[in-house]
Amino acid sequence: MRKTYRALYRKWRPMSFDDVVSQPQVTQTLKNQIKNDKTAHAYLFTGSRGTGKTTCARIFAKAINCLNPKDGEPCLECEICKNADNGTLPDIFEMDAASNSKVDDIRELREGVVYTPEMCKFKVYIIDEVHMLSPGAFNALLKTMEEPPEHVKFVLATTEIHKVPATIVSRCQHFDFRRIRTEDIVARIEYIASQESLTLDNSAAELIARLSDGGMRDALSLLDQCAAYSDNIDTAVVSNAAGIAGRDYLFDIIEKIMARDTAGALAKINELYGMSKDLKVLCSELIEQLRNVMLLKAINGATDLITCLPDELDRLKAIASNVNIDTVLCQLTALQDCLDRFRGAASKRTELEMCIIRLCSSASHRPAPQAVSNEDTQALIARINELEQRLASGQLPQAAPGGNNTPPPVPEKPKKPAKPLKKFDVNNYTPLEDWQQILEKVREEYPGIAAFLQNSAAAIEGDTFNIICASDFYKMKFKASNDTAKLKKIIHDHYNKDFDFMLYTASSVDIGDKDNPINVLKERAKDMGIEVEIKSQD
Repeated sequence: MRKTYRALYRKWRPMSFDDVVSQPQVTQTLKNQIKNDKTAHAYLFTGSRGTGKTTCARIFAKAINCLNPKDGEPCLECEICKNADNGTLPDIFEMDAASNSKVDDIRELREGVVYTPEMCKFKVYIIDEVHMLSPGAFNALLKTMEEPPEHVKFVLATTEIHKVPATIVSRCQHFDFRRIRTEDIVARIEYIASQESLTLDNSAAELIARLSDGGMRDALSLLDQCAAYSDNIDTAVVSNAAGIAGRDYLFDIIEKIMARDTAGALAKINELYGMSKDLKVLCSELIEQLRNVMLLKAINGATDLITCLPDELDRLKAIASNVNIDTVLCQLTALQDCLDRFRGAASKRTELEMCIIRLCSSASHRPAPQAVSNEDTQALIARINELEQRLASGQLPQAAPGGNNTPPPVPEKPKKPAKPLKKFDVNNYTPLEDWQQILEKVREEYPGIAAFLQNSAAAIEGDTFNIICASDFYKMKFKASNDTAKLKKIIHDHYNKDFDFMLYTASSVDIGDKDNPINVLKERAKDMGIEVEIKSQD
């Protein structure tokens, strides 16, 4: 019978911890726990895709049940290891939470937990993409994970740890899987290519590693595509297989943006739109290439951080040589904002065209700030110190040659009105003859003020205008009315002079005066049948 082809990432999946690439912080810890028989009841593996989470979970399940473990590693020869590799071991359960996310799925799992293993020492439940479980499913799993039977182990794997409830995380030993280093991916795929009788250039292997973004599974899948394209794999084969060939349109758009050619950039966008190009993908691709330009401007020899073809690198360097870093940062920010707005935009085309117009405008091409040399800074500090010493000694700084040595005139402070020489005596003053005339004008313009000034008197002493109210009641009401400014204006117009104002109350009040507010209150109380006795206060 014809043998079924297996994808490279499945065929070359690590069988032991030593085969796992770039995760020593995880593999060594697990090996030590297995060797010392100190394994936990629940583990949580987190990290980006293709970094070995599910692989390590399977190796762990195999190692703790191996009949002949060696330093925490499975022997790969016993019946348990062979059945586990074939996927026929009944005591290792692997569940995809993305398709089994309901409460009933977890309840079914809980019902099987109570039964002892058939062939192994432990039952191992591997729940992949655990963040996809519903809140009810998490709650159903919580009690079982907190106090599971001694023969049960849980291994949870997720790419989005922030979606896993803290109550679940706190009951697990948490291991974080890092992105696999580029050099480790290169070494691994070169070894696999040699075993598969493929010719792989080192530059092609590096390009595959950069395109995989730290994921070994993505790298092997891309290598599989390249092998289907040609047995002799170089950068051209990788670019064609990965779909990154023919990206000149990206650099055309960026070059037109840098040249402020709005019409040319919009024409290219329109051409791509007519070819059914996904504008969201186009915006992401522009961001990626502008990131490359940013790295070239910010770091000397940043080619190791850039993912592009060799001929694209030359165009990127040419673009970077004619632009400053501030412009690139502004353009990246504008494109990121445009990408964020795509979700709620009625027309992605209009949104991208608006962004391109802004990028081509002069506002986004800000010149880089001029650097100040250390010599200029030191000279400026020395000059400031010299000026401070002269000012401290009372010497005025010398003016520049040909300049005016006369110091600028100091503006005179406005003179304050003279204060009275002695305290005003309300029982001994010369009444103001014009006061009644002033009150008539007040009654005409501001009748409300005149009501509080009835039976009042006034006197002028120096620059102070003294007003003697008939009672404390009138004085209090006049102050509360905030009408002093209106009275000041009338007095200023009458004398053509500004005064300081002082308010006083007559020292003695005639109780028999019918206008006295005390008598008004007394009459009201009498009408209401209330007896009132007025006592004078000494």
